[in-house]
Amino acid sequence: MKSYEVNFDGLVGPTHNYGGLSYGNVASQSNSQQSSNPKEAALQGLAKMKALMDMGFQQGVLAPQERPDVAALRRLGFAGSDAQVIQQAAKEAMPLLVASCSASSMWVANAATVSPSADTADGRVHFTAANLNCKYHRSIEHPTTSRVLGAMFANQQHFAHHAALPAVAQFGDEGAANHTRFCRAYGEAGVEFFVFGRSAFDTRYPAPQKYPARQTLEASQAVARLHGLREEGVVYAQQNPSVIDQGVFHNDVIAVGNGEVLFYHEDAFLETDKMLAELSSKLAKVGGKFQSVCVPRSAVTVDDAVRSYLFNSQLLSRPDGSMLLIVPEECRSNERVWQYLQGLTGSGGVIREVKVFDLKQSMQNGGGPACLRLRVALNETELAAVNPGVIMTAPLYDSLTQWVERHYRDRMAENDLADPQLLLECRAALDELTQILKLGAVYPFQIN
Repeated sequence: MKSYEVNFDGLVGPTHNYGGLSYGNVASQSNSQQSSNPKEAALQGLAKMKALMDMGFQQGVLAPQERPDVAALRRLGFAGSDAQVIQQAAKEAMPLLVASCSASSMWVANAATVSPSADTADGRVHFTAANLNCKYHRSIEHPTTSRVLGAMFANQQHFAHHAALPAVAQFGDEGAANHTRFCRAYGEAGVEFFVFGRSAFDTRYPAPQKYPARQTLEASQAVARLHGLREEGVVYAQQNPSVIDQGVFHNDVIAVGNGEVLFYHEDAFLETDKMLAELSSKLAKVGGKFQSVCVPRSAVTVDDAVRSYLFNSQLLSRPDGSMLLIVPEECRSNERVWQYLQGLTGSGGVIREVKVFDLKQSMQNGGGPACLRLRVALNETELAAVNPGVIMTAPLYDSLTQWVERHYRDRMAENDLADPQLLLECRAALDELTQILKLGAVYPFQIN
C-alpha cells in the first residue's frame, strides 16, 4: 500500500497583524506595531501550497480561527454586545484585544502532535491538540483546533483525537514544532523524536535563563503515552538552553527532519552524540539507516539561523530518494546562509535542491515554511478517509484565492483591530470557508 506525508498548511486568517505577542521570538518582537497585509499573507501561503501540489506532493489546508475571540474577552470580564466588548477592550486593555485578534493559528506546526498508524498501539493515526499555554494568545486556540481537526479527520476507524494536555506550565506543549518522525518509508514503523526545553519536575535538566522553554519533557512523555507509542520507537532530546536564549523558541527553528535524515545546527541540542547514537540504533531496528547533516557554527551562526529561518524549512523526499529543501527568501538574503546552501546542494549529499519562497508576511511575525505546515503521514486508505474538501486541488486553490480577494483587507494596523466591523467580516469569511472546505459547524459563532 502506498503511503504519503501530507502537508496541511495553515491558511492565514483575516486578522493577520504584527502584535509582537511572542516573547522569545525575535522576528515577532522586532516587527511589533508595523502594519501588516492580511491579503498578501494569505496569498503567499496559498502560493506555496499550490507550488508543492504542482511538484507532486500531497497538500492539504487547515482553516484559521475566529478572531477577534470575543468569548475569550468575555471570560476576562468585558461585557455587552460583541461590538461593546471589542470597544471596551480597546479602551481599557488594548494588549488583550490584540491578543484576542492574533492570527497565530496560521502556524499549524503548533496545532497538534501527530503519530501515524504504523507507530501506534491501536493502528490509528493519533492527534493531540497542543495547549500552547506559554502564550495567552495561543492558549485560546486548542478548542477550535480540535474541532477543525475532528472535521478533517472524522473517520474513527482510522483517526483518534485527544484533548489538549492540562493547561499548566508543567505540561507546556507546543505540538509538532518540537516533534519529528524518522522512518524508512512513511507507511512503515518509525522513530518519533520529541524535543523539550526543560523538565517540570526533574531539576537535573538545565533551563534557559532569558527566554521561556515552551515544551516540557513531561508533556512530550504524556503525548507519547496517549498515542500508544512503543518505548523502542521514541527518542527524547533536550534543546540547548543557550540557543533558546538566542531566540530558538521551538526546535523547528534550529533543526528539521524527514525520512531518515536530520538536518540540524551544531549547537541545537544537549548531549548531541548520545542522541544521534540512540536515533541511529532505534531506526536501525525498524530497517532504517539514520543520516545526520550537521551545520557547523563556523559556517552559520545561531543568529544567522534565527534571522534567516534556515532550519524552519520543509525537507521533502523526492521519488529518487534525494531531498528538497523549501526555504524562505530570507535565506537567499543572508550571504553566509546562502553560501552554505550552495555548498550543501553541490556536495553530492542527500539534500540536492533548494527552492525559495516569498513568505515575508509570515516571516515578519516569526514563522517560516515549516511553521506553516502540519505533517500527517497517511497510507492510501487513510488518505481516502480524510475529508476531501481540505485536500488541495487546482479548483480549490482557485476558490480559496478568490475567497481571499473577496474577504481580506490589504492593511492591518493595531487601531484597525478595534473596529467591530472586522469581527463581522471575519465571521462572514469563515462561514463561507467552512462551506468551501466542507467542514460543517466548527466555529463558536456557528455552534452558538
